[in-house]
Amino acid sequence: MENPSLHKAQINRYDLEKVKETSDFLVVEEPLEITISALESKPILHKKPISITMRTPAHDRELALGFLFGEGMITNKSQIKNIRQEENKIDIVLQKGVTIDIKKLDRHFYTTSSCGVCGKASIKSLELTKPVTDPKNELNIKASIILNLPDLLRKNQTLFIQTGGIHAAGLFSKDGHLLCLREDVGRHNAMDKLVGYYFLETTLPLDYSILVLSGRASFELLQKAIMAGIQIVVSIGAPSSLALALSQKYNITLIGFIKGKRFNIYHGKQRIIL
Repeated sequence: MENPSLHKAQINRYDLEKVKETSDFLVVEEPLEITISALESKPILHKKPISITMRTPAHDRELALGFLFGEGMITNKSQIKNIRQEENKIDIVLQKGVTIDIKKLDRHFYTTSSCGVCGKASIKSLELTKPVTDPKNELNIKASIILNLPDLLRKNQTLFIQTGGIHAAGLFSKDGHLLCLREDVGRHNAMDKLVGYYFLETTLPLDYSILVLSGRASFELLQKAIMAGIQIVVSIGAPSSLALALSQKYNITLIGFIKGKRFNIYHGKQRIIL
């Protein structure tokens, strides 16, 4: 059975001044159109286009639900009546009487921009959107466990091992055990798939675990973590200035640049047992 996330391509490999015809696996990148259908006063479903994202096919239900949850458009599984998918289109059908605020997508528009003004508007919009997912308990983790997380993430990135070109978001327990991992060509999609999984399991907020990102920590990934109630975010790369601003505003422990026996704590040192 073929893996829908992989594409086998014929290539020419140059090695030691010799060229050899061979094959290689590439990660698949295809569009996914997300729509929402709501049952209004008359028994007619009104479909509303929400987003088109370039993603790696797999876990599309989780991706759509994680995205909508992160945008504050849905808050729990009971709001969903049905999920319909046909190839690269997925439609989230809401229960009768459930309404959504399309204006909340303004924040998604802001997060696609890199300008500082848009970033500040995005933070302001997040304040109005954030659901009640505040941590119930203060989470603490040993520094020695944090140092092991990047290797554990990499060892479980099956698509990355085959292609070398895909992002990952993984959730770990405070003891360093992998709970769930999702991969995607888009780092924000990997995060949405991860949150969408727990949305379907009705186990949000994720205030008992640590988020590990395979790349850098951007503003958009931090805001998705905040919406999911995550307290500790670990990135293999560096955070952006807006990601730091979010971690400070919402008291998120933000860690980056893990290499060897070192890492940087950008905010929230109180959660790290040194």
